[in-house]
Amino acid sequence: MVVCTKKWIPMTAAKLDAIDLKILDAIQRDGRITKLALAEQVGLSPTPCWMRLRKLEKAGIVSGYHARIAMRVVAPVATVLMEVTLASHRQADFDRFERVVRDVPEIVACWSVGGGVDYVLKVMARDIDAYQRLVDGLLEREIGIDRYFTYIVIKTVKDEIALPVADLLPASA
Repeated sequence: MVVCTKKWIPMTAAKLDAIDLKILDAIQRDGRITKLALAEQVGLSPTPCWMRLRKLEKAGIVSGYHARIAMRVVAPVATVLMEVTLASHRQADFDRFERVVRDVPEIVACWSVGGGVDYVLKVMARDIDAYQRLVDGLLEREIGIDRYFTYIVIKTVKDEIALPVADLLPASA
C-alpha cells in the first residue's frame, strides 16, 4: 500500500511504469546497489529514484533484501525435491502438514500444487542419509503423509533469483 493524502491506495501492476520496472530489475540483480548507481542505471536523479524505491517498498512490491549464499562453497550439501501426497484431504490435514513443514529448517521451500500430488518440497540436507532421517522423522510424526517421492538434484542447470517482472505483467499493463 502507498500512503497518499492519508488514504491507502493499492499499487497495482497497471501503475508500474518503465522506470519502476527498471528499478525492480536493478535491485533484484544487486540488492546492495547504491542510491547513486541505481539512479544512474534507471535514468533519474537520486532523490526521485529513491522516492520511487521507497514507494515500491511501502506497496509491498519489494518485500525484502537478502544475501544469496553459495552453500556448496560453505559445506557439501544434498538438494532434494520431494513430492508428497497426503492420506486425507480435509483442511485440518493440510493445516497440520503445513504447520510442521514451516518448523523444519532443512525444508527451504514448500509449494501446495494441483495435479497428482499435494506438495512439492525443496530440502537441503548434509547428505542423503541426513535427508532420509528427516523423512523418517516426518513419517514418525504422523502428519498425514501417504506417499512421497524423492528426486535428488545432481546438477543445477538454472536457479534464477531475479524474476522477469516486465514479462509477467498482463499485456494491458
